[in-house]
Amino acid sequence: MKIVAVANQKGGVGKTTTSVNLAASLAAMGRRVLLVDMDPQGNATMSSGVDKHEAAMTAYDLLVDQVPLAEVMVPAADNGYSLVPANRDLTAAEIELLDVEKRERRLADALAAGFQFDLIIIDCPPSLSMLTINALVAAQSVIVTMQCEYFALEGLSALLNTIRRIADTVNPQLKIEGILRTMYDPRNSLTGEVSSQLHKHFGELVYRTVIPRNVRLAEAPSHGLPALQYDRYSSGARAYAALAGEFVKKQNQTAS
Repeated sequence: MKIVAVANQKGGVGKTTTSVNLAASLAAMGRRVLLVDMDPQGNATMSSGVDKHEAAMTAYDLLVDQVPLAEVMVPAADNGYSLVPANRDLTAAEIELLDVEKRERRLADALAAGFQFDLIIIDCPPSLSMLTINALVAAQSVIVTMQCEYFALEGLSALLNTIRRIADTVNPQLKIEGILRTMYDPRNSLTGEVSSQLHKHFGELVYRTVIPRNVRLAEAPSHGLPALQYDRYSSGARAYAALAGEFVKKQNQTAS
């Protein structure tokens, strides 16, 4: 079982889109996948076809009340993966965990029961909160999503410092899984400049696959569907299928 967090301390850079679409694409390849929504906005939940307002249990119950994983997770409609839902209740978990011993390990302990899955993907909130720290302590690696824009590299260095601190203190196995360029527009000269900077500094960690700006990809969440189910022939769906293939190939190379 591999646990991967999808993170960036900046909002609007495709974290949730990547979490949902990578989960769906890997499930379509026959992998057993669990998606954990750790964002109180519950966007990954809604994008997976699960009504966050109707969820009987959420990640809050997992973290605060330590309800077993099997009781909290639900099927993500017909999308092929399982889901730990989230909604605004999760905001309260931040406060309620403050006085709890080993509070940063609550998610790690809960996901230890997820051995029936090949992969667990955690969608992180866009901030360095106790929820994000729980995700990074539970994960073995991090997929960083980022737009190729002016302030992106600055945000990336802040996230890398956070990952380094967590690896040095509570989770020595934590590493960067890969850096994914999202909302990619090759016509923009800045896109090329930022891309070349990323390749220069991070080399093989930068995924070859890029996620384009795509209307169908943007529309899919409002229908509670990953792009693969909404329009499998769209450029966005094809890009995430390619990312899933690249991800699996990398796992196989690491294992051999």
